[in-house]
Amino acid sequence: MPSKQLAFVTGVSSGFGRAISISLLNAGYRVVGTVRQQAQIAEFEALAPEHAHGVVLDVTVDADVAAVVNRTETEVGPIEILINNAGYGHEGIFEESSLADLRAQFDVNVFGAAAVIKAVLPFMRQRRSGRIVNITSMGGLTTFPGLSIYHASKFALEGLSESLGKELKSLGILITAVEPGGFRTDWAGRSMVRTPRSIPDYDAIMVPIRDRRQKLSGNQPGDPAKAGDAIVKLIASENPPAHLLLGADAFKFVNEKIETLQSELAAWKAVTLSTDFPKE
Repeated sequence: MPSKQLAFVTGVSSGFGRAISISLLNAGYRVVGTVRQQAQIAEFEALAPEHAHGVVLDVTVDADVAAVVNRTETEVGPIEILINNAGYGHEGIFEESSLADLRAQFDVNVFGAAAVIKAVLPFMRQRRSGRIVNITSMGGLTTFPGLSIYHASKFALEGLSESLGKELKSLGILITAVEPGGFRTDWAGRSMVRTPRSIPDYDAIMVPIRDRRQKLSGNQPGDPAKAGDAIVKLIASENPPAHLLLGADAFKFVNEKIETLQSELAAWKAVTLSTDFPKE
């Protein structure tokens, strides 16, 4: 059992953030968890008095992110584990959605996570030690209709995680992007923003998808508590993967994407190789 290592987890009021925090606390870690409202602090800290510390933070406010991280390092202890979990889903046909919708999605899912990483990195780098876990989605590796804005943000976070992991590994800082499938959280319910329908041409695609997703909410196959336990195993690993899928559906859909990609690469290999200068 760890000697009360400190984990900084964003978005702990419900869903994955709450489940991950509970698993960490049960495993002996201390947790600083971010919430959006002052009233949520007492509820979070009641999970494990003296070991669970709540703090109000909007990850889209860069100055507040830096201040909270600095205060944590000074008053609570060194942040040895960062888990970027805060985020939300946006469902909607791309043409029906606005650029403001796209920017808002990126502000939380990408720039919010990046701001926390930027704030934590100097401390981890100085100590030559740290674990960063970015909760993305199977939707960061494969796609479905009606989620283009969400997928764009999660693909961006995947790219950031993978490249940053290569920059930091030699400094003792290890990064994993975690890609959950469908879990019984509020992601597809209260936490999802849905663009109103306006273009009938998309009805055949979007009507059944939106109906199915709303009916599945609360009945997804994934157990958040088991996901939390998986994260504990991940951060205890001396050689963590760059990517970790969670859930049988994530494994299935991402493998199908890889097979399709390999098939396309093979089919178009001659065209791909035809664009280089001739070898001398």
